[in-house]
Amino acid sequence: MMGKITLAVIKPDSVEKGYIGPILFHIVNAGFYIRALKMTDLSKRSAKKFYAEHKESLFFDSLVNFMSSGPIVSILLEKENAVEDFRTLIGDKNPIHAAEGTIRKLYASSLEKNAIHGSDSNQNAFRECLFYFSHREIFW
Repeated sequence: MMGKITLAVIKPDSVEKGYIGPILFHIVNAGFYIRALKMTDLSKRSAKKFYAEHKESLFFDSLVNFMSSGPIVSILLEKENAVEDFRTLIGDKNPIHAAEGTIRKLYASSLEKNAIHGSDSNQNAFRECLFYFSHREIFW
């Protein structure tokens, strides 16, 4: 599975603005297979756990508050070279610097409200997928 799966999380701002469908269209159109998908509310406790690697960052509290501010859509994706291809599809974290046609260029409104999360390495993809999905969903 390593290298063939990644996690996407459509963030609360995109859910609120009704961008779930258009974002999923871009993902599927780019050749990703959606293995699992669920809409949930992320508690502050869970957001702190998920973003623990950023605990010492100045933006940590703001990130936790934002990610727990409304529903999110977590998506388990499969494709060869999944992490790298997905990072290309979503674009730079800062939508101002994101390439034309990327998800963040199209749907993000700021660095914090950047529409979508994508795993940044194969190791993190596996760990992050296990945060939102069961072993059964990942290895079926």
